[in-house]
Amino acid sequence: MTVTDSSGATPASTAPSSSPARDSQSLTPATRDTMSFMGVLLGMAAAAIGGGVVTLAAWFVFKQVSLPAFNTSMVTRGLSTVAIVATVVIVAGLLYVWTKRGVHGHGPLKWLTVVAAYLSPALIVIASLGMPLSATRLWLDGIQVDQVFRTQFLTRMTEQAGYADMNYADMPTFYPMGWFWLGGRMANLLGIAGWEVFQPWSLVSIAMACCILVPVWQRLTGSLPLGTVIALTTTALTLTLATEEPYSAIIALGVPAAAIMCSRAFHGSWGSTVGLLVFLGISATFYTLFTGAIAVTVVSFVALVTAIVERSIKPILRLMVIGFGSLAIAAVVWGPYVVAVLQADFPIKNAAQHYLPAEGTEVPVPFLAPSLVGLMCLVGIIYLVARVKNVHIRTLGWALIGVYLWIVASMVMPLLGTTLLGFRLEILVVLILATAGVLGLAHLYEQYRSHEHLTAIVTVIAALAGIFYMQEIPAAHQSAIDNAYTDTDGNGERADQFPADSARYYQEISDFFQDHNAEIVMTDEKLFLAYHPYFGYNAFTAHYANPLGQFDERNEQMATWANDSWDQTPEEFVQALENNPWDVPDAMIFRGDIESPDDGYKAHLAVDIFPNQPNVRYDAILFDPEVFDDSNLWDVEQIGPFVVAARVN
Repeated sequence: MTVTDSSGATPASTAPSSSPARDSQSLTPATRDTMSFMGVLLGMAAAAIGGGVVTLAAWFVFKQVSLPAFNTSMVTRGLSTVAIVATVVIVAGLLYVWTKRGVHGHGPLKWLTVVAAYLSPALIVIASLGMPLSATRLWLDGIQVDQVFRTQFLTRMTEQAGYADMNYADMPTFYPMGWFWLGGRMANLLGIAGWEVFQPWSLVSIAMACCILVPVWQRLTGSLPLGTVIALTTTALTLTLATEEPYSAIIALGVPAAAIMCSRAFHGSWGSTVGLLVFLGISATFYTLFTGAIAVTVVSFVALVTAIVERSIKPILRLMVIGFGSLAIAAVVWGPYVVAVLQADFPIKNAAQHYLPAEGTEVPVPFLAPSLVGLMCLVGIIYLVARVKNVHIRTLGWALIGVYLWIVASMVMPLLGTTLLGFRLEILVVLILATAGVLGLAHLYEQYRSHEHLTAIVTVIAALAGIFYMQEIPAAHQSAIDNAYTDTDGNGERADQFPADSARYYQEISDFFQDHNAEIVMTDEKLFLAYHPYFGYNAFTAHYANPLGQFDERNEQMATWANDSWDQTPEEFVQALENNPWDVPDAMIFRGDIESPDDGYKAHLAVDIFPNQPNVRYDAILFDPEVFDDSNLWDVEQIGPFVVAARVN
């Protein structure tokens, strides 16, 4: 049966000729495992569901056994390595048979190979991250820094399924809610808290995205073995470099494939056009930074160049279809916020991009690194140059150039008071170059595949290289895994069985607030709002604050309350709270001691001091304890090191 792709081209069933004309149009020299457009859709669905189910099942099993903590024992590390070795060896063996002998028809070996290939990325995710984290409820890096706001957002999306902001009440979310909303639904299905779903949802969502890559690359390359190798390479690199932020990792995984789809879309493939449209739309609901970088520096650029070279308006028309279609998908998440911004009667200030760390001041050159990844990237950059006449490889090169331009532009943007967060795009540089490296080695292999034993040699070397790199994934996250075991979780416990810190009092504080029907809490205890679904009077820092929340103005209001409290009566203080233009806090958490009121009750304000690095300064504010000394207005208790105050209803 003849299979045609969505552009109408008929793929060859045997190794193609190396004519210049064909070489400029084919992504790879061989197309033996071609898939129809409907076939790849079914394959993606099967891979996603299968990978998700297997990963979730593994997570459940891990929670039923008593493996030792990763940071205090080598047992889990050893089991992780064994699982990685088993996965790589089995998949490599099956793909060797597939490549050497061919697997035709509907026999059991064919389906076993396909299933193993499609699920292999999920097995690597389970072995390299799921197993090392099996004895803790927290995700990588525990509840440190950025993981605080991500945990808070998951807690909010678990509590309700609307557009609520993670911190402010009655406000549409500014941060893309796609991944978090789905995580909240998973928490509801599993019957667990929002903070606790962070780990299983991260594992499941990353595994699903990685598994989807196998049929996608099989479609793009026409080869199941090559598609699997690219998917596993991309999976291993992403697990090493980007998994602390799962939703960005999911989008990064698809960028090299999206670049190839650009070329196909603007040369007539409606299948690639639709695929690119959906990818950009979904990415906008997950992580808009990558969406903007790819849409501006890759998709639009490729469309413009193609239109000029071919002297046709069709690429521009397809670009419009992709643009409007992806915006329609993005509007599902962004619509309420955009409407609220258009209706706002105050200046909108956004500090989300006020961050330029040391790594953001350097251009990443992974191809010069003395490592296995460095070698792959070096092969990749050589291949991009050597096959620049190939339209698909050239597009991959344009994607790389576009990402580099974004990174360099980000270093200049501080002159305008902001950045483009270019340092976060380093993962895209590595993935594009590594993908090109795999394609380059595959191209070289095809030139000499008739030589005896070459397939066996290549299979063994690839398997050993994969094992060597993948077994180091847990070690690459040693510090992040340590934090997952040493941080206090939402149950007030540490996974390594050592005594918990002051966060162990949070549940008691929450119970106290619930007794008073408190909803809006003024506090600088970031972890409290991450673990418990109260709204905050103000966000943790300006960088994750909703621009509609007027972070700076609320900070000034809190400082005014603190300063004025020393000259006010309890009634005057309450009146000042109620006269503020935003939500009235009905509960507060301070550091202090009821028995030593002269010291005051302390809280902190986060101040954005960009372009300085660190970019946040914390200023202490002190409240006069006497303004809470009225039992008709406030109920005050000492809970651990905290003084908690709740309005009396």
